[in-house]
Amino acid sequence: MAHAENEITIDRPATEVYAYLADGLNNPSWRSSVRSIALQSGAPGETGAVYSQTLTGPRGRSIQGDYRITTAEPGRSLAFEVIAGPARPEGRYLMTEEQGRTTVRFILDLKPSGLMKVLDGLITKTMQAEVSQLQELKTVIEDHGRGGL
Repeated sequence: MAHAENEITIDRPATEVYAYLADGLNNPSWRSSVRSIALQSGAPGETGAVYSQTLTGPRGRSIQGDYRITTAEPGRSLAFEVIAGPARPEGRYLMTEEQGRTTVRFILDLKPSGLMKVLDGLITKTMQAEVSQLQELKTVIEDHGRGGL
């Protein structure tokens, strides 16, 4: 199984961090691989919402990475499953707040099957790069709180 996770503390309340993460339209501001995104169905940030997403794939080619929100617990947990594209991981953001600061843990898991098993190491490396972008999320949200956006 391919697995990646990262954690960071953001100087903002959990409800604010959650709201930013839950609205997939914010993804391009902190995830460098997102070329475009649109809400396909459902309500933004709610369980069942589907986002159509185009990502930068291998050799700079565009790939689909559409996803569905599977769990939406404001200020606590946001989970999703990728439903289109070559790799279809499941991911979750877990949030804990202490004294107005929120620790966010971003976890991605993928059970490769068939030919994807051969690419397990490459998939894990790509997933690690994705979760490492939490530093950019921290910067964007903290700057937003200071009127930066």
